[in-house]
Amino acid sequence: MKEDPICGMLVDERSAISAERDGENAYFCCEACRRKFLGLAPEPRPVKSTAAWFCPMCEGVESDKPGTCPKCGMALESSGADAGEDSTELDDMSRRLRIGLIFGLPVFLLAMAPMVIPGLSHGTAHPLSRWLELILSTPVVFWCGYPFFHRAWQSLKTRSLNMFTLIGLGTGAAYGASLLAMLLPGVFPSSFRHHGEVPVYFEAASTIIVLVLLGQVMELRSRRKTGVAIRALLQLAPTTAFLVKNGEEREVPLAEVHPGDTLRVRPGGKIPVDGIILEGRSTLDVSMLTGESDPAEATAGSTVAAGTINLTGSFLMETRKVGADTLYARIIQLVTEAQRSRAPIQQLADRAAAVFVPVVVAAALLSFALWAWLGPEPRLAFALINAVSVLIVACPCALGLATPMAVMVGMGRGARAGVLIRDAAILEPLRKIDTLVVDKTGTLTEGKPTVVKIEPDRLTGQELLRMAAAVEAHSEHPLGKAIVDHARQQGIELVPVSDFESVAGTGVLGKVEGHQISVGKLTDSSLSDQAGTRVLVTVDGAPGGIITLLDQPRASARVAVAALHQMGLRIIMLTGDNRKTAEAMGKTLGLDDIRAELSPAGKQEVIRSLKAQGHRVAMAGDGINDAPALALADVGIAMGTGTDVAMENAGVILIKGDLQGIARAIRLSRAITTNIRQNLFWAFAYNLAGIPIAAGLLYPAFGLLMNPMLAALAMSFSSVSVIANALRLNNHEI
Repeated sequence: MKEDPICGMLVDERSAISAERDGENAYFCCEACRRKFLGLAPEPRPVKSTAAWFCPMCEGVESDKPGTCPKCGMALESSGADAGEDSTELDDMSRRLRIGLIFGLPVFLLAMAPMVIPGLSHGTAHPLSRWLELILSTPVVFWCGYPFFHRAWQSLKTRSLNMFTLIGLGTGAAYGASLLAMLLPGVFPSSFRHHGEVPVYFEAASTIIVLVLLGQVMELRSRRKTGVAIRALLQLAPTTAFLVKNGEEREVPLAEVHPGDTLRVRPGGKIPVDGIILEGRSTLDVSMLTGESDPAEATAGSTVAAGTINLTGSFLMETRKVGADTLYARIIQLVTEAQRSRAPIQQLADRAAAVFVPVVVAAALLSFALWAWLGPEPRLAFALINAVSVLIVACPCALGLATPMAVMVGMGRGARAGVLIRDAAILEPLRKIDTLVVDKTGTLTEGKPTVVKIEPDRLTGQELLRMAAAVEAHSEHPLGKAIVDHARQQGIELVPVSDFESVAGTGVLGKVEGHQISVGKLTDSSLSDQAGTRVLVTVDGAPGGIITLLDQPRASARVAVAALHQMGLRIIMLTGDNRKTAEAMGKTLGLDDIRAELSPAGKQEVIRSLKAQGHRVAMAGDGINDAPALALADVGIAMGTGTDVAMENAGVILIKGDLQGIARAIRLSRAITTNIRQNLFWAFAYNLAGIPIAAGLLYPAFGLLMNPMLAALAMSFSSVSVIANALRLNNHEI
C-alpha cells in the first residue's frame, strides 16, 4: 500500500494511478490528485447526463427523446434529471379525455335512451339517433383514440403484439361493424337483425376509448410518483458555491469549481462538492446519504459529501471531487441504472406476454364464430359483444407493469435509506442469503485505531503519552495520529520536538525535552497473541512503556449483528488481522465464526468453500483486498465509505458503510420480490377469470355477459391497481 502524497489516502500501487516527477514515482487515488502533483490545471468534469428514455417493460429499448416503445407501445420513461417531470403525454391524454367526454357522453345517452323511454328498443330507435351516434362517436374513435390505433398498427408492423393491438382490434371491430350496419345493412343475414334492423354499437366503441383514456391518465399520474426518490435526490443538488480565492469570497456556478479550490460553506447551505474540511466545525445532515436522521459532527480533517446539508457552523473546505466524480452524482447514476434493470422474474411475464396476445385474438375470433352460429338473436350483436369484451378485458398492461413498477419504486425506497441495489437481478439471490461473510476493518469496525491501553515503565501514563504524542505529531501514520488524538482528548499539551526522523518499517524518533524518544510497533512474536496493535515507546534507548491501539467496533455493529441473527443468517468474519484481535472482536459482537490472518486469496477460498457446501453467501467488505471475494460471492455488499474497486465488484452498496444497512437491503429485496409476485398473481388471476366471462362462458348457465364498456373499465383499473400496489413500497419500513 502507498500513500497518496496529495490527499494522504492509502492506495494499492497495482490498481492506483501513477506519475513520475523529478525522479520520484508516486501513486494517486484519482486523476485530480495526479494532476495536482504534476502541477497541471484541474480537469473540468461536468456531471454526466442521465437523461435517457427507456421502456420499463422491454429490455434494451432506449431513446434520446420521449416517445413510445416500438415493442409494447408504452410511453418511454425518463431516467434523467427530468424523470417524472415531463408531462407531455399526460397533457395530451388528458386533452383527448376531455374531448372524448364531450362527444362520447351524448352517444352513451342516446344509446341508453331505449332503456328509459318506453316504446324504444336498442337498435330500433329513431334513425336520427343512430346517425347522431355515428357523427359524435367518429371524432372520439379516430381523434381521441388515435394514439391507440397508431400503436396497434405499429405492433402489427413490428410483429410485437401488445395491449394496444387488442384495444385497436376491439374498438375497431365495434365501430366498423356498426358503420357497415349503417351504410350497407343488406350484407347481414336475417339472423343478425333485431326487429328488422342491424344493431349498432357506436356507444361501445366511443365509451371504451374514453375509459381507456381515463385509465391512461390515471396510470400516467400514478407512474409519475415512481420517480419520487430520484427527484428528491436531484432537488438536493446545489447550483452554486462560494469560492474563496486570494482572500476574496464570491458565489460562482458549480461548473467553475475544480479540485483543489477552497470553498466556504455557510450555515443552512448545501455542500456543493466532495472534499475535506480545512477550518471550522459544524453539524451535518447526512440523511441523504445514510438514511439516518441523526446529524453528524464534522471538524477540520473530516470528509464531506456533495448534497449533504450544513446545519450549524461555517467552515472552509478543499474540493476533492466535482461533477460526475462526487458520491452524490454516483448515487443518482446508480439509482437510475438500477431502476432500468430487470428482475429475472420479469422473464416469466415476457414469455407469457409473447404468446398471450395471439391466444387472446384467437379466443376472441372463436367466441365470435361460435356465438354468431349458435347464439341467441340478434346473433351479430351477441357475438360482437363477446368478442370485443374478450379483446378489451385481456389487455396485458397490468402483466407488463407488474415487475418494472415494483423495481422502480423499490430501488428509490432503498436509495432514501442509504441502500443502493445496483441491479434488479440481485434481488432474488439477496432474498435467499443464509450466510453473511464480513470483513473486519472498516466493516465491523470504525476503520481507524484508537488508544485502549497504556502500560508505563519507569514513567507515568501521562508522561508516556505526552512523549509519544510529541514525536508522533510529526508523523502521518494512522497509529501516530491515533496517539496524538488521544493525547489531545486527555488535555495534554504537545511540546516541541527536534531532530525528528521517520524510519520506514521501524517507526519515528526525535528529541523531546532533551530525551531521545522512539516510537515503533512491537515485533516480538511472543506478543502476537495479544489483541490490538502494541507500540513500544523508548526513552534514551530504554523501554518507557507500551501503548496498545485497537480498531474499535462500530457503535451499531452489535445491534446489526443481532438483527441479522434474527433474520436467520450465520455471520462469519474474515480478516487479515492477527487471530487474537479477531477472536476478541468476534466474541464482543457475538459472531458465529472467525477466520483470521487471511490473504485476499484466502478470503476468496473461504467464499468458494461455503458455496460448494450449498450455502447462499453474501460478502460485505470495503477494501481493495475484499474485491476478489466480493466478486465471487452470490451477493457482494460494499461499504460506501470504502474503495471504488470494492464498490465496482459489489451488487449492493451501503452508503453509510454500516452493517445495519445489510439488514435493510435484505428486507428491501424481500419486500420488492413479494410485491412483484403479488402484482403478477393478480395480473394473471384477473386475465384468467376475465377472459372466460367475457367470452360468454357463464351465459348458458347463469345468463351473465360482460359488457365491453365494463371490460374496458376493469382493464384500466387493473393497471392502476398494480401501480398502486407498487407505490406501497415507498412507505415500506425497512
